Amino acid sequence: MTLALDIFRALADATRLRIFSLLRSMELSVGELAQVLGQSQPRVSRHVKILCDAGLAERRKEGSWVFVALGEQAAVAPVAAALDGWVAREPDHWAVADAARLAAVRADRASSAAAWFEGHADQWDAIRSLHVADDQVEAAMARVLGDAPIGRLIDIGTGTGRMLELFGARADAALGIDRSSEMLRLARAKLHDRANTELRQADLYALPMADGAADVAILHHVLHFAQQPGAAIAEAARVLGPGGRLLIADFAPHDREELRARDAHSRLGFADDQIATWFGNAGLQMAQIETLEGGELTVTLWLGRKAASGIGEGASLREVKAA
Repeated sequence: MTLALDIFRALADATRLRIFSLLRSMELSVGELAQVLGQSQPRVSRHVKILCDAGLAERRKEGSWVFVALGEQAAVAPVAAALDGWVAREPDHWAVADAARLAAVRADRASSAAAWFEGHADQWDAIRSLHVADDQVEAAMARVLGDAPIGRLIDIGTGTGRMLELFGARADAALGIDRSSEMLRLARAKLHDRANTELRQADLYALPMADGAADVAILHHVLHFAQQPGAAIAEAARVLGPGGRLLIADFAPHDREELRARDAHSRLGFADDQIATWFGNAGLQMAQIETLEGGELTVTLWLGRKAASGIGEGASLREVKAA
């Protein structure tokens, strides 16, 4: 009863009802909410705090920005169902106006993303020119993951959200994490219409997930930036449940030393036995290795699988390579 009272008190205000409805469409910063609502940021922040205290919303700080998302489903779902029923009987004129302003926010995000890519295109193209085309890497990743259900997906170092864009629709729920608030803003511009997708600012060594909460984890061209690759793999393995899969796409060993100096690559690629050792230390079995040659750098895919209850050790590295 206390929870119900808190929820009804929190929603006993037109602005907070509007905020709740907007968050059902997409995660928004406090500034974006203020833009849609036509109110000051301090006032919007006070309303957001009341919604958060009632469990209907939650705030996440990313750099100098604060993003707001819906709260736990247990609190949100009954309210959403009631609002849908009432709106069906009597349309809300505020919802029409808010939807138009929300479209402007989405357009601003898309414009900012396009400008960022235009300004950084040379850096991206320089690295891409060294290895097999991105679409070939992505097709190989899809082959390795196969048709098996993805379930709960976490994309570690999501960047602009490309892996979530590719595989998120097949997942029951998808989470992308990145340390860069700029990258997360770009990802939000791309993924604003994915209801099952969440983005958070977090470190790959401290994932915001409970033990065993994920079914598939992806590290796509992330590991070569890690100072402690083994620790990153161990943390990814921690959040996988029994039978869960970790897919890594990264470079095979190379000698392009300028990538370390110019592009902050901590490691110049990885050998199969090196990844296999880290997998073993993290409780993962090497399930598949695929090598993609073409260009000066070779891209390798490594698939690790967490043992399920009652399943013995997997194939050796030699058997995996021979398969």
